[in-house]
Amino acid sequence: MKTIITGLAACGLALSIGATAHAAAPGPTLSKIKDSGTITIGYRESSVPLSYLDENQKPIGFSMDLCRLVVTKLEADLGKTLTVVYQPVNSSNRIPLVKNGTVDIECGSTANTAARQNEVGFSVTTYAPQFKWLARKDSGIKETDGLKGKAVAVTQGTNTSQFVAKLNTDRKLDMKITPGKDHAESFLLVQTGRAAAFMEDDILLAGLKANATEPDAFVFLNDSFPSDPYALMFSKDDPGFRALVNQALTTAMASGEYDRLYAKWFESPIPPKNINLAFPQSEGLKALVKTPSDKANGQ
Repeated sequence: MKTIITGLAACGLALSIGATAHAAAPGPTLSKIKDSGTITIGYRESSVPLSYLDENQKPIGFSMDLCRLVVTKLEADLGKTLTVVYQPVNSSNRIPLVKNGTVDIECGSTANTAARQNEVGFSVTTYAPQFKWLARKDSGIKETDGLKGKAVAVTQGTNTSQFVAKLNTDRKLDMKITPGKDHAESFLLVQTGRAAAFMEDDILLAGLKANATEPDAFVFLNDSFPSDPYALMFSKDDPGFRALVNQALTTAMASGEYDRLYAKWFESPIPPKNINLAFPQSEGLKALVKTPSDKANGQ
């Protein structure tokens, strides 16, 4: 496969999981890829270890490797080599860029929610996170109630930001919610003392902490909250493409390739600092790998 990286300033099993891409008439995504010989992959710049930039500004990560399995499946089915274009996305523009066709498949850290399914399509679950708070160790804060009246960071456009807003209201915490444009900026708010804590999915926080200049200066608060499952994202109006993506992923899960890639990114030294996140699969994720599902929480 050929690859092109764009500039950094650029803007349930019930759903035919076991079917091949040829079981449905080609929709807009498959047709465009077939005609152009090009697939555009959306990636995140700082969602370690799922989708982020290495020291050479090349997009890498667990989600990126899963998407490469999809590209390999596409090339085999189409009988042609594809040119892969990499398009950076963030929490605010990732869904619009998929909906308008700029991005064919987003390979980042996007949660599959029932609300989002009204706008876009999702693959089977690729990771099952939990919401956690990350704070400076010297703050002395141990749990969520200790954040009452304090400034906290979230990343704009995320399901986490909606959860924090509801948590703030439900618990009457009177927190000042400060948005960062991406996870790196949200973490910077904590690093510089402008926010007491940053809530995000556990693995994303683990990646930011591990790659900080002083990782031991930051701690997770004791409590955690259920989050939404991650999945690859694409157009909701292309069942053929959905079937192809899901077949690539479920084949990898059945063969052990998914487990190998998970160990590579979550349980081994990774770029750029060769830090091991030492983050084994949860029992919930193991169950989803054994019995894949593209359902959101509560469905």
